[in-house]
Amino acid sequence: MQFTRNKVFSVAAVAGLIGYAVSVWWSIEPGPIEPEALQNEQGKLIVGYATTQSLIVTMETLLDKPGGWLSNDMMPPSVMMDNMPAFEFGALEQTRDLALALRKEFSRSQSQSAADKDLSAAHSKLNIEHTSWLVPSAESEYADAIKLVKLYQARISDTGNPSAQFYARADNLNEWLKEVQKRLGSISQRLSASVGQDRLNTDLAGDTSARQSTPSAMSDEIKTSWWKIDDIFHESRGSAWALLNFMRAVEVDFADVLEKKNAEVSLRQIIRELEATQETVWSPMVLNGDGFGLVANHSLVMANYISRANAAVIDLTNLLSQG
Repeated sequence: MQFTRNKVFSVAAVAGLIGYAVSVWWSIEPGPIEPEALQNEQGKLIVGYATTQSLIVTMETLLDKPGGWLSNDMMPPSVMMDNMPAFEFGALEQTRDLALALRKEFSRSQSQSAADKDLSAAHSKLNIEHTSWLVPSAESEYADAIKLVKLYQARISDTGNPSAQFYARADNLNEWLKEVQKRLGSISQRLSASVGQDRLNTDLAGDTSARQSTPSAMSDEIKTSWWKIDDIFHESRGSAWALLNFMRAVEVDFADVLEKKNAEVSLRQIIRELEATQETVWSPMVLNGDGFGLVANHSLVMANYISRANAAVIDLTNLLSQG
């Protein structure tokens, strides 16, 4: 009996070590997409190719990385992991925003023009719940979305097929950047709440006639739960990783627009700040020191980079809005 019990404990210990090793391997974050991956095989400059390719490669990387898509797994060790699923969700949110911009802005010449069917279907499939694991699974829907974006990409690459277009204009780029501003602003606020903040209510500031549905307090203390701090941190890294991929593509497709507006440096500043968010975290866990305390606060460091990237995005939108 004693021998059997020891044997069971030994097997459980070995299984636990193997599961831990696998979870560590699966938690390795993918690196940013290199600019070379955004070029077509023929080396021709096709407007819109880099942007669509960045979306395709970003989603393919998430689906094909070690362990695949982990957010919807129901078996160990991935069911007990939360860092990589949070990273996946952050990247997915940015991908959804870009897919929406492709459908509403980049592929349409005017507000009265028809939406591209492939992009509409792709955006719909990307909006499935990221934790869905059965009928349909998130992976299958996202894989279908990739195929649909590839169809659109093939059509804009065909010079003999004018039915599909990608319009690289300052106004439609600005529309997407406005969504990026909101996304980065939200991320920065959530990261800053790691130490707790007493925030004043500025919801109706700037408009004396503005109203809201229900009254709210003049100030409120916002603090992230200790259990959610690492999730928000890794979600922010995933969001910044995907956005970095997309900004590098924008630098290619909108080169003429940026040059005309003298905005190349502003975009490069955004890219530089986003690259800083992808530096290696050497600590085995996300530290959450208090303000100027002895222990580092990784969330505040990330919030600093995100806020600076957001400030650069605002500067870029202002430049693009000028005649």
